[in-house]
Formats: sequence, structure tokens, C-alpha cells
Amino acid sequence: MKDMRIALLSGGDIQRDFALAFLEEQKFDKIIAVDKGLEFCHQNGIMPQGIVGDFDSVADGLLEKYMSQPGISVRRLCPRKDDSDTQSAFYMAMEMGASEIGILGGTGSRLDHVFANLELLTYGLSKGIGCYLVDAHNYVWAADSPVTLRRDGQRGKYVSMFSMGAPVEGLTLEGFSYPLQNYRLTGLDCGLTVSNEIVEEEAKIVFDKGCLLLVMSRD
Repeated sequence: MKDMRIALLSGGDIQRDFALAFLEEQKFDKIIAVDKGLEFCHQNGIMPQGIVGDFDSVADGLLEKYMSQPGISVRRLCPRKDDSDTQSAFYMAMEMGASEIGILGGTGSRLDHVFANLELLTYGLSKGIGCYLVDAHNYVWAADSPVTLRRDGQRGKYVSMFSMGAPVEGLTLEGFSYPLQNYRLTGLDCGLTVSNEIVEEEAKIVFDKGCLLLVMSRD
């Protein structure tokens, strides 16, 4: 089965120049506009294949314009709902057969939404779907198995990691400015693994058990 790579354009902060360049670079198979992300699509000539949201922050008439277009799946949500707009869009992407989901506009001033979106990364991981949040300064994903990073392919200068839920057992870092050996990472010592840097051509993150949230970032 062909891989299906889907981008969610959510209603948080979308830096236009970065987002357009990233979409052009990645060439996703499908795009889902999430609530206010529909305005970003409209302003930049992007035709989404899916639209999800309660649309309480979308200009009048904009949703109707897209609903009249053929081939667009529309999921209109009640403002009083159990799932966030981005979560519902995530489910739509899964129904479309996504093997990879990239979320743009998933960060911003609403920290409650940011935390909810971080939880989506671990949910996608549990379903075997590669998922990440990305903006002009950060690239965030979750991992439950060893990771190898190449210095020439990293997105940003710094690499940070945090335990998600239970402690991460046997954490070993190689090829970093601050190495570790067989460390038990918990939520109480997260400062230890913030703002590390890759110093070799490849850096390895190895652990025996647990789930890591990884962040590549730049100032």
C-alpha cells in the first residue's frame, strides 16, 4: 500500500512564509484544513481535501464556498464537543489512510491546545502513524524505540527530550555535546535533557522502555 502523507493546517500560529515553504518541500498527498486553518488555505490558494471544525473563528461565507467544491470531505462540529478540532481532523486523516501526519498551526498562545496536540503525537505513535508538530522554530515528535539523528538533517540547533508518562529506562545518548549512559529519565529531572546539541555526523538516542517526546528547536 502506498504511503499516505497528510498535513493538518490547524488554527494556531501559522507563519506564512515558513508554512508555504514547508508544504512545498514536503509535497503532502492531502491537506486537511482545521477551523481557522481554512482561512490560511483561502489566503494562499490552497485547496484542501478535508475540512474540519466548528468554524466559530472563520469568516462568514468562507466555509460555504469550499462546501460547494467537489471532492472535499467536510466535518462540521458542534462547538460543545468532546474532541478538539485538531483531534477530529487527526481522526479524519486516519480514516483517509494516513501513514504520516504533519501538524502545522498546532502551536501558539493557547497552551491547552498545544498540550492536547502533544498528546496526539503519542496517540498516533500507538497506531503506528508517524506524527509531528512543526513551526518555524520547532519540530516535535514522539518515539518509543531508538532514534538516530543526522547533523546535516536536523531542524534547528538544539535537541531536547522528555519522558511521556512513565519514566524512560536505560536512556543512552551518543554523538551529543552532553552524553548519557543508561539513565532513568523521569518528569522530575527534565532539565537534564534540554538544549543538547549534535556534535558528530550522527547522534543516537537509545532506551529500553518508555516514550520520549523529542524537540528539535532553533531560537
